[in-house]
Amino acid sequence: MDQDNAYTLLHLTDTHLMADAKSTLLGYNTADSFQKTLATAVTEQPPADLILLTGDLAQEPTAESYRFLLDALSPLQIPCLCLPGNHDDLALMQATLATHLVHCRKHVILGPWQLIALNSQVQGSPAGFLADEELSFLQQRLQAHPDHHSVVAVHHHCLPTHSAWMDSMMIANHEAFLAVLAQHPRAKLVVNGHIHQAMDRMSDATRVLATPSTCFQFAPYSSAFKIDGMSPSYRTIQLFSDGIVATQVHYLSERAAGLITDKHGY
Repeated sequence: MDQDNAYTLLHLTDTHLMADAKSTLLGYNTADSFQKTLATAVTEQPPADLILLTGDLAQEPTAESYRFLLDALSPLQIPCLCLPGNHDDLALMQATLATHLVHCRKHVILGPWQLIALNSQVQGSPAGFLADEELSFLQQRLQAHPDHHSVVAVHHHCLPTHSAWMDSMMIANHEAFLAVLAQHPRAKLVVNGHIHQAMDRMSDATRVLATPSTCFQFAPYSSAFKIDGMSPSYRTIQLFSDGIVATQVHYLSERAAGLITDKHGY
């Protein structure tokens, strides 16, 4: 691995920001947990070349919730790519998160790597699905850059978590999605959110990573909705020029994550 030729991604997901930054969700002040997670994450070394935010940015998708996000990210002077989750309003995201650094672009080149962002949102549903135009866009980008290693970012998960309630919301046409990736040996990585827990698995030659939320986490292997006690989290991902990926999930310390403000705040 050539450390000098590595690109570093900071993956943040499922921030679930409220319209009022003082409001709570499931007892968590999600704005506070996001700010504390971000403040910790940006101290990582090497510094991030790009921050990737994979959806459910807002629990209450308003101009105020997205402006809060923009105001938190802009001073970092790090490119930030934002994509929608099932709770988001994509049009409002695109209108608010539309600066040179903080944006909703679907394609970014990082040296020998390309990052392809897909929209798995289904209007009015928590479930995931990749429309024909999303799968076509994926195929086009992979074909247009055959010499680049590829990271595909999407909100919903494409591999089961073995939590029955959560897996009812995975990408419904995940088999078609994975079949496209299997045609391209340089499609090295899928990065998703939604499941509020860590995942690191393989699908053929593609590694699939999920990152826990910047607020609360879901209990793994649970038949019904359940919160566990894990702290807010983020993931660092290093992309090396030879296609190797190194990654680590980081949980905030108990001291840094004193976040629960109201046990009945939902």
